[in-house]
Amino acid sequence: MPKNSLSELEAVLMVARHGKYRTAAIELGMSTTALSNAIGKLERTLGVRLFNRTTRSVSLTEAGEQFVAQVAPALRDIHAAMDGVRSRQETPSGTLRINAFPTAAREIFVSLILPFQRLHPQIHIDIVTEGRLVDIVAGGFDFGIRSADLVPADMFALPLGPERRNVVVGSPDYLRARGTPLTPQALADHACLRVRLPNGAIHRWPFEIGGKTVHIDVSGPLTLDEASLARTAALGSMGLALAMESDVRDDIEAGRLVCVLNDWMPALPPLSLYYPNCRNPTAAFMAFIAFARRSGARD
Repeated sequence: MPKNSLSELEAVLMVARHGKYRTAAIELGMSTTALSNAIGKLERTLGVRLFNRTTRSVSLTEAGEQFVAQVAPALRDIHAAMDGVRSRQETPSGTLRINAFPTAAREIFVSLILPFQRLHPQIHIDIVTEGRLVDIVAGGFDFGIRSADLVPADMFALPLGPERRNVVVGSPDYLRARGTPLTPQALADHACLRVRLPNGAIHRWPFEIGGKTVHIDVSGPLTLDEASLARTAALGSMGLALAMESDVRDDIEAGRLVCVLNDWMPALPPLSLYYPNCRNPTAAFMAFIAFARRSGARD
């Protein structure tokens, strides 16, 4: 029987995880054609189909489910053994995969990721940003970055920086034309730029009223699925936007955007870097934890 490469086995597991060739190929850093060919080659070698394919989705066959159930833990053991050898490297190298909310990635990119990469140019950083909370172990990630209140209980966590907060901002032209809201309730008379969450719900704006956090439904001319687009629309005087303060700090300092309702904005939990317990952590893994710990202490 011909020998099968780890890349073919990883291709099967990645497609099984995502249910789509394109998404799996992007995560593996290969073309969709190459991924399809790898799986086709393995299926021919095994003499069975591992996937049922349609024009819209891919699902495991019964044989595929059995194959994945047996191969997945074995492949984890192989990678653990390889990581154990890499941990003996004098110079950290390899790839670290990080999953983060888009806003979280923007917040720590300049303060953590770039300085670490400059210090360790042999380490490749692969960042995946998505709004949903994922299982970083099942997803093949080394680290996750989320607000501290969303870190799973079975993970180790390191704080990254101080508390954060949202701000409501508008352009000077918009505020001159429509006035400045003095209470959260006054937003009913304003054009607000709404953002859709990954689960399809519209994000309700949080305010602190009477010592309690209250979420308010806002209305306006645009509904977007990316917070950075709300910033762009606010700069274009289309309405008021709710944004992470770190995302619009430069605009506020330059006078392009103005904060309103500052006294009503609740503090948010700080960001955390989190990761599972690893039997044989690589030198790169340990170097990143040590750097993040020092970075958090400085902040």
